[in-house]
Amino acid sequence: MTAIIIGTHGKFSKEILRSSEMIFGKQENVSAVTFEPGEGPDDLLEKYKKELEQLDSKEGTLFMVDLFGGSPFNAASRIVAENENMDIVTGINLPMLLEVYGARSFSSIEELVNIAKQSACEGIKSLKEALLQQDDEEL
Repeated sequence: MTAIIIGTHGKFSKEILRSSEMIFGKQENVSAVTFEPGEGPDDLLEKYKKELEQLDSKEGTLFMVDLFGGSPFNAASRIVAENENMDIVTGINLPMLLEVYGARSFSSIEELVNIAKQSACEGIKSLKEALLQQDDEEL
């Protein structure tokens, strides 16, 4: 099963992991890494490396981070650049994470990246637009 490392500014990574497990249940081979005030890029890189030692990465590792170009992304990029069976997806949100959980036991890294990107977009909705669409479908 593909390993997942969630990396974000502050404690968001730990909290989104906790929220996802409230919905999907406890997950194996997943970790959360925080980037706290006062830490530098090398601190974050060491945290990622420590987590990789704990996880089973035989089938690859997907880093799910908050911002493209942010410190969690940049540190993960240094690792991914040296490893063929790893990738990074930015803009982590709860729908994305849940969909990846559901597909990671039977999907490649490339497939998981596509699932993550698609579900992240599909998870963004407007109530009024959804109601209008429902009204249009009923006509």
